[in-house]
Order: sequence, then C-alpha cells, then structure tokens
Amino acid sequence: MPFIDVKLSKKITDEEKEQLKSDLGGAVAIMHKSESYLMVGIADGYDLYFAGKKLENGAFVSVSVFGKVSPSDAEKMTAKICGILNGRFSVSGSDVYITYGGFSDWGWNGGNF
Repeated sequence: MPFIDVKLSKKITDEEKEQLKSDLGGAVAIMHKSESYLMVGIADGYDLYFAGKKLENGAFVSVSVFGKVSPSDAEKMTAKICGILNGRFSVSGSDVYITYGGFSDWGWNGGNF
C-alpha cells in the first residue's frame, strides 16, 4: 500500500505526469512493494522555497508505505527518485527533499490492514 506524493515547482505536461507515474511504478519495487497497489499524487507548479529562495526547478517527495521502511531501501529509493527527476525534468538532487514514512495502520476499501 504505497503512496508517493510528488510536488514539483515546475509545470509539466499530462504526458510527463504519466511518464513520472510509470517511472515511480517501476521504482516502488525497491521498497518491496507492488505497483498494483501504488497510488501516486503529482502536484506541479507548486511553490517550493529552499534556504529562503524560491526554487524554479525543485521537488519534494513523500513516500508512505504500509509497514516499516528499511534505511537501506530508503537510500536506494532516494537515488532512484533523484535519478528519475534529474533525467526527466533536470531537477538537481540538491533541490530535492524526500521523506519516508512507514505506517502500521492503513485503510483501504472500507477497512484497515
């Protein structure tokens, strides 16, 4: 039950959103999760500020999963997400923050796991 929430300061096309969603769908395997339950949120044109300055091309990504997040998996996922953002949108890794959260309570389809 992963959810990856991406906020980009840059505006992107619907086609680019589809490509990003697909890239993240492949990357979620790093977290030992399946794309079949992956939800992705993408907000573009989002105002992001870092060190007191507005980022023209930056990103904030939050990765939430049902269960625990291993530090090793998070490290690999960070490298993968930064690679995707740099390759697709020329976002420098120094302008990306990524957070990870593991949850023991996760609801879906009227119930909890």
